[in-house]
Amino acid sequence: MEELLQYLNSLFPLSNALYKHLSDTLKSKKYFKKDFLLKASHVSDKIFFIESGLVRCFYDKHEKEVCSWFMKEKDCIISVESFFQQKQSYENIQALEDTNTFYIEYDELQFIYQNFPEFNFTGRVLTEKYYDLSEQRLYSLRMQNASERYQFLMENYPELIQRVPSKYLASYLGVAEETLSRNKR
Repeated sequence: MEELLQYLNSLFPLSNALYKHLSDTLKSKKYFKKDFLLKASHVSDKIFFIESGLVRCFYDKHEKEVCSWFMKEKDCIISVESFFQQKQSYENIQALEDTNTFYIEYDELQFIYQNFPEFNFTGRVLTEKYYDLSEQRLYSLRMQNASERYQFLMENYPELIQRVPSKYLASYLGVAEETLSRNKR
């Protein structure tokens, strides 16, 4: 937990009271490989920080899984629309490896925003970071061919090539698994 608190403090200094509140409030949970952190049709009521491990987000389209992102150590994860609007998710979030998390529930996060105004800055910085990643993903899908998307992944997230099964990488890149195999050569 200390690593998470230090990370949050690096984004914007935490007051002593907020630091203590977060220390008392954050919960930990371990997910084993293939466990779900969230299933489609459920409401995302937790925001997670990955201490160790790897997760994927995917949705079902015509009885086929489509991977939309991967998150690993030091990443925060939520189903954005479901969490912020507190409505049913269309996404699934699943552990690809044994994964240790810290989390805070939606209502508690709202309490922190109201009672520790400095944390609003931290929330904004994290939101901007993940919005930027989302924009990069959309650009990649709209403007790059499969080979360019794979090259971007290799240059920016090479560890994912080793850790994520090929069928999920292919889905994420929007290509057939055979195409991914050709690009790996």
